[in-house]
This record gives sequence, C-alpha cells and structure tokens, in this order.
Amino acid sequence: MAKHVLRVVAVVYVLFLLVLPVGLIIWRTFGDGLGPFTEALTSPSALHAFKVTLTVAGWAVLANTVFGVGAALLLVRHEFPGKRLLGAFIDLPMAVSPVVVGLALILVYGRFSPFGGLLESWGIQVIFSTPGMVLATVFVSLPLVVRAVVPVLEELGDEQEQAAHTLGASRLQTFVRITLPGIRWALGYGVVLCLARSLGEYGAVAVVSGRLVDQTQTLTLFVEERFQNFDQPAAFAAATALALIAVVTLLLTKLLRPKDRIDGN
Repeated sequence: MAKHVLRVVAVVYVLFLLVLPVGLIIWRTFGDGLGPFTEALTSPSALHAFKVTLTVAGWAVLANTVFGVGAALLLVRHEFPGKRLLGAFIDLPMAVSPVVVGLALILVYGRFSPFGGLLESWGIQVIFSTPGMVLATVFVSLPLVVRAVVPVLEELGDEQEQAAHTLGASRLQTFVRITLPGIRWALGYGVVLCLARSLGEYGAVAVVSGRLVDQTQTLTLFVEERFQNFDQPAAFAAATALALIAVVTLLLTKLLRPKDRIDGN
C-alpha cells in the first residue's frame, strides 16, 4: 500500500511541477501551427541570441573540460597541502547563487574597479561583453567535468600509468594512450552536463551581460525580453527550443553515464 501511495505522490509531483508547465509551453508554441515557431526562431534577434549562446557555451565547455581533466588528475593522482580546500573551492559554484557570482565579477572586472579599469585602458572590455559572460558561465559550470571524472580515475587506479612510465612513456603519451581512453565515457558525460548548464544559464549571465538586445543577449535572456515585451510567440518558441535542447541533453547523459564503463571499454 505504501509503495503505491509513494508512486502516486511522485507521479503527481512530477506532473504538476514539470509535465504540465512544459506541456503548456509546447502547446502554446504550436497552437497556430509550425509557421509561427519557425518564423520566431529565424528572426534576426533570435538567430543572434542563438549565436551568442553557442559562443559562450562553447568557450565555457572548452575551458571547463581542460580545467576539469587537469583538476581531476591533480586531486586523484597527487597529495599536497590544501587538497581538501581545493576540492571545496571547486564545489563552491554549487552553493553560491549565480546572481552573486555575476555581482562579484562586476566588482573585479567592472570599469570602475582597479583591475577592470586597467583592462579597459588596454582595450579589453569584460563586463557587458562576451568575455564576462564566458567567465560567468565557466564559474557556474565549473564542478561538472571534475566531479564526473574523479570517481572514474579513482576506480581505475594508477597501475597502468606507472607501468607505462616504467617502459619509457612520457606523461603525454601515458595520458593519451592510457588515461584518456579510461575516462572517455566519464569525460563525455561531464562535458554534456557542462554544455547543458552553460546553455541554460541565466542569473550570472543576466548580471554581467547588461541584457543588451542583439549584442549580449543569450537565448534565455531572449525569452525573458520577448515575454516582457508581450511577444509571446517568440518567447514560447525560444523556450520550446531550450526544452528540446534539454531533452536531447538528457538522452545524451543517459547514453554517456559512466556506469559499468570504468574499464574504458
């Protein structure tokens, strides 16, 4: 009896929290056919928002992939003072509000801060431009690749790597031929999670971007701006596009989840 009650509660919870809101958005998007949907997503503003979103997400994923693999190797393969502190700092974005992150970036890289003013004098604008948006997105998605790779590295051990070193392999050769094949599924899983988080980021990006239409507007900011300006077809179309991206990401994470793949096969 208790099992059936829990099932009903879980289904009702998911129904009212997720299925109905998303289903209503999709219904409102395609209520007048496919034409308004494609027209809204092919407008110059929407295409520019897609471009900015992909640019920011691409740089953030690249940075976090390189950092994530390096940090995971450092945390698993080496012992050093402050190791636990480094791990705590890596997890910090999971506890800090993205809005706070955006404000902190403005305080550091803003035009009226010492460092930000110095960069501005060199012709480098961080806040209210793409670099600031990339920094904000990198911060909020920082732990995802690291935390996907660390457990797999711990399970793999370092025996094969030590054997490769003994046989004369360099660190790069060992990484490419031994370590990377062993973590490839976990790395792919972490990259997909990082990409999903980057594509859907709103809070920190909203603060540092200035929400400049056709300049620093990502797809999530485009949804808000169109909805507030009573252009509901465009807002619903962009929201549906984000939902479809989320579904594809979910399917990819299910395929790439590193369960039972720690042997690298």
